[in-house]
Amino acid sequence: MKAAVFHGPGEMEVTEVDRPEVGPEEILIKVGANTVCGTDVRIVTGQKTSGVRRPSIIGHEFAGKIAQVGERVRGYEQGMPVAVAPTIPCHRCYYCQHGMENVCDDKRRLGYELDGGLCEYVLVPADGVSSGNVFVVGEDTPVEHLALAEPLACCVNGQRQTPVRLNDTVLIMGAGPIGLFHLQLALLSGAEAVIVSQPSAPRREFAAGLGAHLTVNPGEENLSSVVAEATGGLGVDVAIVCIGKPGLVNDALGLVRRGGSVNIFAGLSGEGWAELEANRIHYDQLRVTGVSDCSRSDYEAALRLIRSGRVDVSKMVTHRFPLAEVNAALDSTANGEGIKAAVVP
Repeated sequence: MKAAVFHGPGEMEVTEVDRPEVGPEEILIKVGANTVCGTDVRIVTGQKTSGVRRPSIIGHEFAGKIAQVGERVRGYEQGMPVAVAPTIPCHRCYYCQHGMENVCDDKRRLGYELDGGLCEYVLVPADGVSSGNVFVVGEDTPVEHLALAEPLACCVNGQRQTPVRLNDTVLIMGAGPIGLFHLQLALLSGAEAVIVSQPSAPRREFAAGLGAHLTVNPGEENLSSVVAEATGGLGVDVAIVCIGKPGLVNDALGLVRRGGSVNIFAGLSGEGWAELEANRIHYDQLRVTGVSDCSRSDYEAALRLIRSGRVDVSKMVTHRFPLAEVNAALDSTANGEGIKAAVVP
């Protein structure tokens, strides 16, 4: 089969590799689409190394159809359309046993420790099958939409950590795919107003089309003044940082009301350090949360939101590339072209 093999920073090669052999408790997926994540870009450029093998096949946002089922597997059949939650928990560690499988001590992830979706066929190992990481879906949802369940699931997890409540005013910093998902989830939760800060005019326009009440170009407008005017000087109830720039974390602290919440959703660039005005957190009783990955229940919730249309992903895949042009897909994502790129083997 053809696969995009990652050998090291700047070294991604599309080549022929052996098609995985299917064990008695495993499932082989024929990939229909793999959407490209910013983390994939960080892996290929050498900014992220944790959990990534060399050589390996990356890609963790994918869906397709079952190509082969191991002889001991029950409940799955060849040809079924499926989406796959990439994080396989161990079920034994403290975190798995306390409802935090997304930060499992011994988790394995397709596209990281295990080969992922930038190829023609992905093998889901026995523990992934038995854990229920393979979700059977209907034929009526485009495979590119199903591939977006993973990033949406991470946003579902984020809003569980920092809930948006009825009549809240929410600030979303960044209108890439993640910010656009948070926008829609905030509206579903009953936010009275959602403000989106984003330098790119096309992305601001896209956010407005999804229901953002106010969009701001932080390079030309004073975001603090805009927020103050929109909230009567109070500040927003919730701020979600969707761009990995350290300075935005402290900016967000200054834009929420007393008792407000800040979610540091994006992983920060470099070593991940950000200088914070800790007294603001202390005296104004702010809640600051982070979020990492998603659980299988988050993933299932994301699939339901996509399939029901309550989260609109119909126009989010703006660029499509064959597997042979995977490097162009990564470049497109790195350059912020469009909203989301999909590799369609």
